[in-house]
Amino acid sequence: MADPSGNTPGALGAMDVEVVHEETLYQGFFSLKAFRFRHRLFAGGWSQTLSRELLDRGHAAALLPYDPVRDQVVLVEQFRIGALVGDCQPWQLEIVAGMIEPGENPEAVVSREAVEEAGIQVDKLVPVTRYLSSSGGCSETLSVYAGCVDSRLAAGIHGLDDEGEDIKVHVVSREAAYDWVVSGKIENAASIIALQWLQLHYHQLQADWIKDGM
Repeated sequence: MADPSGNTPGALGAMDVEVVHEETLYQGFFSLKAFRFRHRLFAGGWSQTLSRELLDRGHAAALLPYDPVRDQVVLVEQFRIGALVGDCQPWQLEIVAGMIEPGENPEAVVSREAVEEAGIQVDKLVPVTRYLSSSGGCSETLSVYAGCVDSRLAAGIHGLDDEGEDIKVHVVSREAAYDWVVSGKIENAASIIALQWLQLHYHQLQADWIKDGM
């Protein structure tokens, strides 16, 4: 169906933005930057010069560990300061995730984090999606995967002491995890997206992964 406005989605791109000034306001675990810029308008011409602050925190990758034989998922639970300040449950139920370090690819990150956060090895990976966490004020993207695992090996408390991690593993049925999405018990975007995707594709994963001798 054609766009009634007559505009083609995605017709404007990075070449249609002029950055006038960029400045780092704070450099710590994350960076806070200030930008002054202008951009082309849908109706033609240019916007006024705008000022915005941006949280520059790098990029991340996340993994939903799924056991197709037992139809179970592996979730982790850990304290999140953003959830506390955002008036949500401070201990969040999540999928495995980690920051992408320089020189790493997302697949390597989720395989590493599966060991560090849940003590499990990933046998196969399937890409789910890549999305911006909050494009209005943050540059972070998240690459999300589903991974084939043996859920019988997932248990206990994990995490790196030097990073202050205290991560508890939960193994639950796919149905129970999806019910937690529906009820609002799971509150973070990567986990919601991954579990919704799994609900649509688990039959195909079971057919592919069990067939391949998982």
